[in-house]
Amino acid sequence: VNKPSILLADEPTGALDSQTGRLVMDIFHNLHKEQGKTIVLITHSPELAEECERIITLKDGLVVGERAGSGAPVFAAAEEEVSGKHGIESVLPQLPPIDVALVGEPTGMQPAIAEKGLVVLDGIAHGKSGHAARNEGVNAIYLAIEAIERLRSFRFEHESALLGPVKVTVTGVQAGTVHNVVPDTCTFMVDCRTTDAYSNEEVVAMLRKEVGKVASPSGAEGPVIELTPRSTRLQPSSIPVDHPLLQRIVALGHKPFGSPTLSDQALMRFPSLKMGPGDSARSHTADEYIRPSEIKEAIEMYYRVLRGQPKTAAD
Repeated sequence: VNKPSILLADEPTGALDSQTGRLVMDIFHNLHKEQGKTIVLITHSPELAEECERIITLKDGLVVGERAGSGAPVFAAAEEEVSGKHGIESVLPQLPPIDVALVGEPTGMQPAIAEKGLVVLDGIAHGKSGHAARNEGVNAIYLAIEAIERLRSFRFEHESALLGPVKVTVTGVQAGTVHNVVPDTCTFMVDCRTTDAYSNEEVVAMLRKEVGKVASPSGAEGPVIELTPRSTRLQPSSIPVDHPLLQRIVALGHKPFGSPTLSDQALMRFPSLKMGPGDSARSHTADEYIRPSEIKEAIEMYYRVLRGQPKTAAD
C-alpha cells in the first residue's frame, strides 16, 4: 500500500504447497524486475535461496558465507569487445575474485590456451614542405616509406612457443592534399600482434628504436619518425598447461592451440582460455554466423567440461 522500496519476507513459502509457493516467488521476482524493489528473503530452502541474486549464509547469528545466486543478473553490452571501456573492463572490478575464465569466442570448440595481445601504433613522418616543380623540401612520404620498410623487415629475437613471432603490419597511410606540394607530414597506422615473449611496452620501445634509424636529409632537429601507441593495456594472455580445466578439456579429446586473434581475454588478469562454437575465419565478415547445430554441440560440451563428465565413444 505504501510502496516500500524494501520488502522483508521471513519464510514466505514455509507453510505453502509447492504450487502456491511458486506463485509467491514469481510475485517477488516481478516486483524486483519491474518495480526495482529490493526483496530480503529469509529461508531454509537452498532451492529458493539459489533463485536470489545474492546469498548470505548465517550461523548462530553470524555471517559465515556470501556468494552470487543463480538469479544474479547476466551482463550484456554492445560495446566493442576490447577497445571500449564499457564492456567487460567495466564489470570485472564489481565481481568477486575469479579463479578461471572460459571465453566463448569461436574456436571450433578447440581450446585456445594462449592469445596474442594488440598494440595499435600511430606513426608520423616529419619532413619539410616545398614546391614539387623545384628541388625543395623533404618529402615526408619517402621518410615514411623507409620507416615502413624497416617495420616490415624487422625481426624480433625471441618467439613464443605457442604464438610464434610478434607480427607487425602497416594497415594505413595518409599524406598530401594537393598534387604540386611536397608533403611535410605522412601518417601511417600499425597493427602489432604481441606474444608472451615480450610485454607490449617492450615491443613499442624496440619498434621506436628501429624507426629512429631513419635520418632526415635536412638534418632537422627532433625525431624524424614518431610512433605513439593508442594503448598498451591489451596484453597477451594464457593459461598454464597443467590447469585442471584445461586438463579436463584435453581428456575429452580436444587439442590446445595458440590464437592469433584478440578477445576479452586481453583484459583478464587471471587464468583463462578461449573455446567457443563457430569458425574464427567467419569473424568480421559479411553475414557472420554460427550454425544452430554448433551452438547445441557447444552447450553439451560446456556442460560436460564443467560437470567433469568423462569422454564417450561419440567424442
